[in-house]
Amino acid sequence: TWHLRKIPQIVRGRTFSLDSPKFEAKAKLELNSVCGIECQRKLPVPSLSDLKDLLSYETVFENGTRTLTEVNVLGAVLDPAGNTTTRRASRKKRQIYGTDSRFSIYDKRFMTNFPFNTAVKVSTGCSGILISPKHVLTAAHCLHNGKDYVKGSKRLRVGLMKTKSRGNGRKRKGTSDGMPSFQWTRVKSTHIPKGWFKGVSGDIALDYDYAVLELKRPHKRKYMELGISPTIKMMPGSMIHFSGFDNDRSGQLVYRFCSISDESNDLFYQYCDAEPGSTGSGIYLRLKEPNKKKWKRKIIAVYSGHQWVDINGEQQDYNVAVRITPLKYAQICFWIHGNDENCTQG
Repeated sequence: TWHLRKIPQIVRGRTFSLDSPKFEAKAKLELNSVCGIECQRKLPVPSLSDLKDLLSYETVFENGTRTLTEVNVLGAVLDPAGNTTTRRASRKKRQIYGTDSRFSIYDKRFMTNFPFNTAVKVSTGCSGILISPKHVLTAAHCLHNGKDYVKGSKRLRVGLMKTKSRGNGRKRKGTSDGMPSFQWTRVKSTHIPKGWFKGVSGDIALDYDYAVLELKRPHKRKYMELGISPTIKMMPGSMIHFSGFDNDRSGQLVYRFCSISDESNDLFYQYCDAEPGSTGSGIYLRLKEPNKKKWKRKIIAVYSGHQWVDINGEQQDYNVAVRITPLKYAQICFWIHGNDENCTQG
């Protein structure tokens, strides 16, 4: 069941103008020297002033101007347990684990309907998910490498799926119902939390690898609501679901459901089969609504991709997702609505 949680408040403070970015960074979909499970276990719990700093955010507008907005955090519960995780054995580099369990969605009855139609393509080569009529959630490293914005993010666009028939609109015998093509929409502004730029001890911190894109024009599709990420124990079969546009299956929407192996306060570590291109996909669960018989899908994490992390001084690889915690829920909800009035419970 989805449990209603009281959400901390993110209150906007001062906004400063910054120099325009250079937009010269290379998009890097695999990150090295990321603070991993062992490193996270040793980190102190962030103080309230740390949280205010980490959740302050940069906004980049389509004309290339940039601002930094400071925030105050009210009602946050600081977890004294810190970033505890369960121990598990290290493993070797694989992005597809054993049998490839991904499904390509061809049938347009599925592609153009919920939940698959919430998946979008980001012009820098990533995926994302619709979270309002005007907003898309994706991974921060699709737009920024920790030092500068990536090439192509100045004229950022989002592709919403539409289906095209092959040939003259008539379905040929033995062909699929159509491959997705994209209706591209310009991005008006981009929000990235300051925690992504700061990192931990100079390294990039995956904890803040998320960003929200505001579209220039609203869409009329069904979008997916945000949810607060439960612990692995509270998930049916520890299974998660997500769809994206993996590079090795060009022009196809790729869906997978898979189990989570490990967790910290901010991250899920899992064996989900995924290739570059699916980075930034929204990970969702289907749980029961409180006191109702209805089931509802909600986004509980952002897929950060295949990353190298430091474990016991050795580089190991994982497929990693950033959990939507109550604080991140508050921040993303604030970016969508522009205030915290609609973000008191999640």
